[in-house]
Amino acid sequence: MPGGRLTQQERQQIALGLADGLAYAEIARRLERPTSTVTREVMRNGGPTAYRADLAHRATERRAHRRRQSAPRGRQAPPQPHGRDAEAVREYEEMFTTLLMQQGLPKMMSRVLTCLYTTDAGSCTASELAQRLQVSPASISKAITFLESQGLIRRERDDRRRERYVVDNDVWYQGMIAAARSNAQLAEAARQGVSVLGPDTPAAARLENIARFVDFVGESIARAAEQAREILYTSPDGATEGADAPGSDRG
Repeated sequence: MPGGRLTQQERQQIALGLADGLAYAEIARRLERPTSTVTREVMRNGGPTAYRADLAHRATERRAHRRRQSAPRGRQAPPQPHGRDAEAVREYEEMFTTLLMQQGLPKMMSRVLTCLYTTDAGSCTASELAQRLQVSPASISKAITFLESQGLIRRERDDRRRERYVVDNDVWYQGMIAAARSNAQLAEAARQGVSVLGPDTPAAARLENIARFVDFVGESIARAAEQAREILYTSPDGATEGADAPGSDRG
């Protein structure tokens, strides 16, 4: 039944496939489903190591029940731009949010970042985020503060002097540079431990290896970020996209 909702039996087959170490594409092929369907199903229900067919099925039923209860009677969801399927967009946003959470971001921060990534403009005001996510302005403010501290978004003002929160090419670059700096700090801390623990001890040798490894990775990240910015995000006239945008001169 391609295109319909997954059945409990199909979810059990997904769980068995994951247990056997099959790739999403192979599981999807056996179910005669799109790979994206299997990927969304797994990522929104615990990921490949924690997926449980029975729990996933109950969770899906609860989500469907909540949507039916919260849907205003006699009203339809506003049409998506570019002819997008509203349900497919919602499911994709759920999957992407779950993926960000599995990488360590708190839930609200993940929801805000997903919202910004999937907005054509690549930016929203606080009120737009609160309305789209149906949460309080305080929740948005807390999420924005965290995401900005991690270099994942930046602020700018539009022509109406409203503060907007932006994800663009320069944010990705700044995020990678911030990660490289964080690695450099970790390497420095590890090397400080070498002198404290004694240079000829097993513990010091372990810390020195950590420092060398993290140094190498950090330098590689910074070098790759510079190359990517130059190669991928340079317009034909030689100007880097976003270079004159607010916040892009942060060092």
